[in-house]
Amino acid sequence: MPSSTGSSKPRILVVGSSNTDLVVYCQRLPKPGETVLGGEFKMFGGGKGANQAVAAVRAGGDVTFLGAYGADRFGDEARERLVKEGIRVDYFRRVTEAPSGIALILVDGVTRDNLIAVAKSANEAVDAAMISAARSAFEAADVVISQLEIRDEAVNAVAQICNELKKPLILNPAPTRALAKTIYESVDIFVVNEHEVRTLSGIENIEAATAWFQTQGCRVVVVTLGADGATFVSFSDGKQGAVPPPKVTPVDTTGAGDCFVGWLGVGIAEGLNLEQSVQRAVKAASLKTTRPGAQHGMPYRDEVVG
Repeated sequence: MPSSTGSSKPRILVVGSSNTDLVVYCQRLPKPGETVLGGEFKMFGGGKGANQAVAAVRAGGDVTFLGAYGADRFGDEARERLVKEGIRVDYFRRVTEAPSGIALILVDGVTRDNLIAVAKSANEAVDAAMISAARSAFEAADVVISQLEIRDEAVNAVAQICNELKKPLILNPAPTRALAKTIYESVDIFVVNEHEVRTLSGIENIEAATAWFQTQGCRVVVVTLGADGATFVSFSDGKQGAVPPPKVTPVDTTGAGDCFVGWLGVGIAEGLNLEQSVQRAVKAASLKTTRPGAQHGMPYRDEVVG
């Protein structure tokens, strides 16, 4: 369906966080209380929301980003990065009461696993009023994507407005925290990694943990498994499956999950079925791991869709 802006691209609204990632590539990740010397430092655009927006626009979406940034250099540069990607930033608000988001990231030089700490920031300014003021953006969207680097109030408001407008909502519940049952019932697709699915359900076995989501009212759950690809289950029709990843040599896994979510959203908005969308998202996320930086390393459509 062509958008009101004249674009035939799938229209994606991403509601979430924007950060600047301060990354140190270490020979190995330090243990608690330990200092590891000699790592290389780099700075990239990040934040789960902004990452997913960049992934979606590079996947071929017409993307709008709703979020907040501080009155500082980090925020101004974050906005400029999104603009350069072709992302609509009409609802990316500048606030004065908090600094822009910052994430401190350590990347293991051998395994390419990472540790991430995110500071309190302007992302906390995203609230129900900001969501309500962007109603026209929700009305125009084919798919809405959100995560948990914003306040519960904002997540609840996103779920409510998507439910009212009957807009498909993909939620990536990360960083993981307890959610109201109404959220589970309002979200069309939950995308969780293997750690998050266990934390939310309290169940160690992945298959049993995934089934727990059905008891909460979920419709579809996709579990990303890192180097093992992803699994998916649709509780409404019983369709389920597993998608193995292509073989790659990882360089930096930061943002791979966000890459998956952005590509999944575009696939669903384009009318691909769940399995097709997951297959494409797995391929894109695997390719992302071969490149440094979260937003910087997101693949482009012509690299994934042959």
